[in-house]
Amino acid sequence: MKPYRVLIVEDHPFQHEFLRNLFSTLGGFNVEAVWDGATALQRLDTHTYDLVVTDLFMPVMDGVQLIQSIAKLGKAPALALMSVASRRMLVSAGLVAKNLGLEVLGLISKPVAAYDIMRLRDSLDKRRSDLDASRSHPVQPARQCLLAAMESGEIQAWFQPKKSLRDGRVCSAEALVRWRHPQQGTLLPRDFLPTLQRFGLEDKLLWLMLEQTIEAQSFWRRRGCEVPVSINLPTHLLDSHDLADRLHDRVLALGAEPASIGFELMETSTTESLSDYYAGACRLRMKGFGLAQDDFGKGFSSYFNLVSTPFSELKIDRSLVHGCVDNESLATALQSIVELSRKLGLTVTAEGVETQDELEFLRKIQCDQAQGFLICAAVPPERFFELLREDGLKPALN
Repeated sequence: MKPYRVLIVEDHPFQHEFLRNLFSTLGGFNVEAVWDGATALQRLDTHTYDLVVTDLFMPVMDGVQLIQSIAKLGKAPALALMSVASRRMLVSAGLVAKNLGLEVLGLISKPVAAYDIMRLRDSLDKRRSDLDASRSHPVQPARQCLLAAMESGEIQAWFQPKKSLRDGRVCSAEALVRWRHPQQGTLLPRDFLPTLQRFGLEDKLLWLMLEQTIEAQSFWRRRGCEVPVSINLPTHLLDSHDLADRLHDRVLALGAEPASIGFELMETSTTESLSDYYAGACRLRMKGFGLAQDDFGKGFSSYFNLVSTPFSELKIDRSLVHGCVDNESLATALQSIVELSRKLGLTVTAEGVETQDELEFLRKIQCDQAQGFLICAAVPPERFFELLREDGLKPALN
């Protein structure tokens, strides 16, 4: 396999040489090292790198300024950030990069260890694999192609289980969109959702997901299972003042109950006015639907929104879950969020759980539910029923 080209930016003489040797010893890397940000930008202007590993504290141009400059390049490499500073400083610098559209593969507290570099290599392997897959299966669907895929049943609702951290059983699910493309195979939302949003098809997708969810619930019910399901709802759709009425009428017409359906308000969009937001949220709850704040902690969700909106569920974003076992600040924040949510009477669900240690920590702080690849990825309705059967059937309603 072709080695990864890595540029190290480090002004401390010992660390400079130590990092060069560490990358070279572990293998799989073609390493160059420079002493400052200005020289790094010169190299980046004339050479292509897979990864830039930079310290934060450097004279003249610090690591954050370097990040901001790298973001202006035509084709930016992935980043790994190092520092002796607090973990919060690293996380904050990482957010600078991510919000500038850069990919951050690692936040490394000094002294750097061999396993830190091995994790970077694993991330680069995955990144290369994803890039190869995207080149092999380019997807740029036109509006009519998307509409045809929705009407033909190629675009489908799949279901990711949420497990109770009290008894370990599946207690509900989240409906997630997938495209079973006849040539490209099963596509994830990142492959087509941005295009769908650009064409203004989110409203049509919402109704499709609702109908397929109710169909799946009916399939499970006939086999002895009652499973509440939550569906992603772009927040800007609350600008439609009769949305709650239309959703309620459609659910009843399909023979379902509003209590079996929840909506997760997404942070990727906002209403034109706060009045529409609160009115829409209130009316959904008044109609009997569940309502969740999705991705709490990811963007600009606030404690004020949490206490002033009639949510029934809080979903903690995976950015707060990842690393919570080793990061005291994250652990403290998670515990505070769970405790506040419990006082507000909310069900708390942690998203993106990937390790057993994370699951055990969430159980320890009495988080209610968890979902993520550790438990199960999203699956079609038939496979979801198999999960329920393996679980002992009849999961408890929330």
